[in-house]
Amino acid sequence: MARMLNFFKRKKDSQEPKRIIYLNKNPTGKVKFCSNAVSTSKYNLFSFLPKFIFEQFCKYSNIFFLLMSLVQQVPSVSPTGRYTTLVPLLIILAISAVKEIIEDIKRTKSDHQTNNKKTNVLVNFTIWEEKRWRDVKVGDIVKVKSEELFPADLLFLSSSEPNSICFIETSNLDGETNLKIRQSLKQTSEMKTIEDLKKFVAEIEYELPNQNLYEFSGNLTQANDRPVPINPDQILLRGSQLRNTRWIYGVVLFTGHETKLMKNSNSPPLKRSQIEKMTNDQILFLFIILIVLSLISTIVSSLWTSEKGNKHWYIGFGEEDFQSDNFAFNFMTFLLLYNNLIPISLPVTLEFVRFCQAFFIGWDEEMFDNENNFNSVARTSNLNEELGNVKYVFSDKTGTLTKNQMQLKRCSIAGLLYGTMEHSGFDSSKIMKNLINNPTKHVINEFITLLVSCHTVIPEFKSETNEIIYQASSPDENAFVIEAKNMGIVFHTRLQDRIKVKFLDNEREFEILNVIEFNSVRKRMTVIIRDPIDNKIKLYCKGADNVILPRLSDDGQAFKTATMAHLEEFAKEGLRTLILAYKEIDPVSYERWNEKFMEAATSIQDRGQKIQDAAELIEKDLFLLGATAIEDKLQDGVPETLVKLKNADIKIWVLTGDKLETAVNIGFSCRLLSDEITLVYLNEREKLEEILEDWTTMLDSVDGVQKYGLIIEGSMIQYLLSKNLKEKFLKLAISSSVVICCRATPKNKAQMVELIKHKTKKVTLAIGDGANDVSMIQAAHVGVGVYGREGTQALSASDYAIGQFRFLSRLLLVHGSWNYSRVSKVILYSFYKNICLYLIELWFAFFNAFSGQILFERWIISLYNVLFTVAPPLVLGLFDMPTRAKTMLDFPELYKLTVYNAGFDMKGFWSYFLNSVFHSFAIYFLSFGLLYNEIAFPDGKTGDYIFMGNYVYTFCVITVCLKAGLETDSWTIITHLSIWGSIGFWFVFLAAYSHLWPTFDIAPEMVGMDQYVFKGTLFWLGILLVPITTLIPDIVYKIIKRTFFKTLLQEIQEKEYNETKFSFRDLLSRSSFTRTKSILLNKLKIPKINPKNTQIYRGFAFSQEENGSVPQTHFIGRRFF
Repeated sequence: MARMLNFFKRKKDSQEPKRIIYLNKNPTGKVKFCSNAVSTSKYNLFSFLPKFIFEQFCKYSNIFFLLMSLVQQVPSVSPTGRYTTLVPLLIILAISAVKEIIEDIKRTKSDHQTNNKKTNVLVNFTIWEEKRWRDVKVGDIVKVKSEELFPADLLFLSSSEPNSICFIETSNLDGETNLKIRQSLKQTSEMKTIEDLKKFVAEIEYELPNQNLYEFSGNLTQANDRPVPINPDQILLRGSQLRNTRWIYGVVLFTGHETKLMKNSNSPPLKRSQIEKMTNDQILFLFIILIVLSLISTIVSSLWTSEKGNKHWYIGFGEEDFQSDNFAFNFMTFLLLYNNLIPISLPVTLEFVRFCQAFFIGWDEEMFDNENNFNSVARTSNLNEELGNVKYVFSDKTGTLTKNQMQLKRCSIAGLLYGTMEHSGFDSSKIMKNLINNPTKHVINEFITLLVSCHTVIPEFKSETNEIIYQASSPDENAFVIEAKNMGIVFHTRLQDRIKVKFLDNEREFEILNVIEFNSVRKRMTVIIRDPIDNKIKLYCKGADNVILPRLSDDGQAFKTATMAHLEEFAKEGLRTLILAYKEIDPVSYERWNEKFMEAATSIQDRGQKIQDAAELIEKDLFLLGATAIEDKLQDGVPETLVKLKNADIKIWVLTGDKLETAVNIGFSCRLLSDEITLVYLNEREKLEEILEDWTTMLDSVDGVQKYGLIIEGSMIQYLLSKNLKEKFLKLAISSSVVICCRATPKNKAQMVELIKHKTKKVTLAIGDGANDVSMIQAAHVGVGVYGREGTQALSASDYAIGQFRFLSRLLLVHGSWNYSRVSKVILYSFYKNICLYLIELWFAFFNAFSGQILFERWIISLYNVLFTVAPPLVLGLFDMPTRAKTMLDFPELYKLTVYNAGFDMKGFWSYFLNSVFHSFAIYFLSFGLLYNEIAFPDGKTGDYIFMGNYVYTFCVITVCLKAGLETDSWTIITHLSIWGSIGFWFVFLAAYSHLWPTFDIAPEMVGMDQYVFKGTLFWLGILLVPITTLIPDIVYKIIKRTFFKTLLQEIQEKEYNETKFSFRDLLSRSSFTRTKSILLNKLKIPKINPKNTQIYRGFAFSQEENGSVPQTHFIGRRFF
């Protein structure tokens, strides 16, 4: 296929590495660049096997059973056969592999959809050909149309618009849905046709791929001309979307994983839960115990053989092939005899339980998003229990906490209040009434005029729907013009130097004389217009209260007191506010000032400062019109969800690409911040060290807890993570009530997550909805993607996907708590039941001279975990429910006790271990005592070791199944079936297995064993005596604990059972459960508040892009027809 790019090459320079591409020059070589196909999947065809094997054999249990399988292949060494360990291990690995493949296929499908999107590529400079994204290469010239995503990182050449500008939405990169402006270089701006592109001969020299979203260095050189610098304003990044522009031309600079979007994304990590890591430690302890038991048994066997071997000549000690005196041989025998102390079934049991738990999450109707018709999805089931132990939540803002939809809710005009919070939109009836007949109608007129003139909104007429669509770089301004339109004041046309507005029944045309842009220093925007009605020159200004109010004239403060009171009310309601003011300017004064302003606007040096100085000369002596209050619409249930998470002792960090003021506004509106929280700003490089030093010193010295929130500017993160500041920053951050980080790049977000993850060792969760959130989602222990407007990248990279942020509370508080409790019980119970059976071989060894003889038939041993005790742990892991879902949501404080109640720690492990040792001892010796002095059958016959083994095996199966019942918190029909069904199945199996031989060459020693066992009176007596006697201590312990030492969880369970209403705090204060009570009371106690610097925050509503490629002055000067 012919290419318009004839030559590529990389140029290496020791001091300044760069890449050079040549357009329309003769080739002298060729370099292959990165493919534009991307992959977020965990595996590929070649990496699956090594990655899967590595991940599986990070589990100590799998390593152990692999070694045991190898040892079993040594001839005559295994008392249990050669394949009784290998076959179950292969089945477990196969099941795990199938699960991993199914989960990774989901990611691969998402990648396939992305890579097969279409875009137009110029071929042979003759025709635009539609190609898949994956086929786009460096140097291709592409044509991107309105509403399309950019397929790669592009150098912007030209567009369909005047001055060759375009509008883009970068929500996938920085989370902002506000439109941003980009402008091509003057040298390429006139290329509108294929012929123009064909004549374009140039050399593009630019930096190597990197992750810096907001930086770019490069030069474009044509023929013998001097190089022209390329800056970030000419770069269109992959993941951005073209908006409000018919088309653009661009040349591909970076593709695939070399694009800045992908450079800010990490490869899918191999995540393992904390429980899995702790299980590895517990398996290590069991392995040590296994080694010790094997060594002791081997030593005892050797001693017995040396001392008594000659007396028992009939065993064959003197024969040449007899190896009982071989220490290594005996050690391997005992190692295999006891190896099932470590449950081989545990990995597959956990995989199945987690797999089903993942379906339960998807089937939860309470987490179904009706708005998007989206079910919650567990894309990685390995982390289900991790949801029950989260301590930090890192959240994106736009699309996650908010809808990024602004709505004018209330306003104050001339001291009068308009609008209500109860109304779904803005109730303008009172304004329209007063506009016609009220003493304040003049002020209302100026107020509305300001709303429809002081902005950078561009109207577009859609002929298909016969309506006007507004395109704005600020959603706040969009809300103003839409609400004005709803009142009948329709802004419909923007020309080069004027705007047209249909003011009720009249057409008005305002001449735009000057625009003084908004920035975060000025915190205000000003427009100067000529009013068509009286031909007067008027200045309209809107901004934050602390910058507008000092600029009021003495005569312009008539409504100040009432307006300030309204501002306080708006702030308490979490609304974003603006002060609106205006003044009339006489023509002579305006002309004098305009000369200074134009001189400042055209200056080369310090242009920004000179414009600001000129603005100060005119933005004074203003007349206060009133204030607006905008609601930045939150996702449904966000404040309530955040309150629940905070009550559950989960720290909330908001990491966003938005500006500082916007991020703080959202903090107040969603109730993360309040007037009781002192805000600590880390946004000035020079003051970082001083602020950190002061606050860390205060933390060490202050008596009590001071509530404060950290507000961090993204550009400061690199300094905060430096060696000399990191520890102080970390101390301040983890002690704060809330952290909000603004202007954060995807890499910044991941860095913050990694810091807390590694330094605190606590479980972290990251949640977001855009591609800019992928890095932090992958960096956190648990990643949650929210279905949103910003694409599916976050969903593809996440471990769990939900429809809305509000479902996070149910995901953590309900499913997380349940899964943590369930998985903990599955693991501890699996250890218990295996130790209980297989330690019996140790007690039997005392009666067989430590010869390695097994008490049970070999395949019955292997089927213990596969058939007879498989159901109870599965039911515990799937259906056990410590408390009801409603209780967990009503009392999120219970979430703090999830880990404590589950008892999954070393204390809990050793408790289960000792319990299982006692049970195995009791089962064996009660069975032994039952047969020791008694005749097994009426005809005087006695049974052999297999006969006794079936007795012991039966009693053991009954005991461990009943033990599962004791550990169950909620009994259901399925619980009964699992316990009684498992016991009954063993009896059926014993009857069938005793008649397989000689039809099948298996278990000849079991022939007729069912008749021997079932006919014995002692057997049926033992069924009643042995399990009950063994479990009596457990039953007595539980009775005493529930009666005299009741835990909070048990108290709540009883209230639920009796359908009794209760108050959580009252229940806690009346209870006597000491440790639980101390944990919760410490968390619930109200911290001391330092009154210093506590004030109500009045956030102002501005969201325009600062320092964009095109000044807003030029932006509103576009000509539209």
